[in-house]
Amino acid sequence: MGDPKFPRKKYETPSHPWEGERIERERELVRKYGLKNKREIWKAETFLRKIRGHARELFVGTGRKQTEKEKEELLKRMITLGLLPTNSQLDDILALTIEDILARRLQTQVYLHGLAYTPKQARQMIIHGHIAVNGKKVRVPSYMVKKSEESAIQYVPSSPFSDDMHPMRPKAEKKTEIMTQQEKEIEIKEGA
Repeated sequence: MGDPKFPRKKYETPSHPWEGERIERERELVRKYGLKNKREIWKAETFLRKIRGHARELFVGTGRKQTEKEKEELLKRMITLGLLPTNSQLDDILALTIEDILARRLQTQVYLHGLAYTPKQARQMIIHGHIAVNGKKVRVPSYMVKKSEESAIQYVPSSPFSDDMHPMRPKAEKKTEIMTQQEKEIEIKEGA
C-alpha cells in the first residue's frame, strides 16, 4: 500500500531518455502551452495512453452487455471533458493527441478565453488565486476543464484583475481575437 507521504507517480517516464526528436517535440509543447516542466507532458501522455488502452480493450470485447455499457460511459466521459464532439464513436478516442489533452487544461483555457496575455501569465494567475471556475477559486493549472465549465471561467471577485482598469488585464479586443481563433480550431476538428 505504501506510505501516504509518498504517493505513487501519476506518470510514466520515456523508455529511452535521449531521443532527439522526442526532446525537441516536448520542448515545443512546453513553450506552446507554458508548462512548468516535461513532467506535465508525461502526465498528459500517461492519461492519453490509459484512455486509448481502455478503448482498445472495448474494441476487442464488442457485443457483450458489460462492454457496451463501459463503451457508453467512456464516450460520455470524453464528451463531458470536451475532448470529443457529441456524436463520437470509439474510433475517435484512438485519434486523440497529446495537444487535445493539453488544450483542456485550465491554464490553456484561461489564455484562450483572453484572461491572460500568455500561457505563462495564465499559470501564474491560477497559482496566485486570481481565477475561479463556477465561482470557486482554483489554484491547479492542470485542472481539466469540462465542456460545461468553459463559460464559467472568470476572475475571482476579490482579485485586483476583476477591475477593468487593471494595467495587466488583457483588453477586450484581445479576448475576441483569441475566441475566434479557438472557434475556428473547434470547427476544423468537428468538420474532420
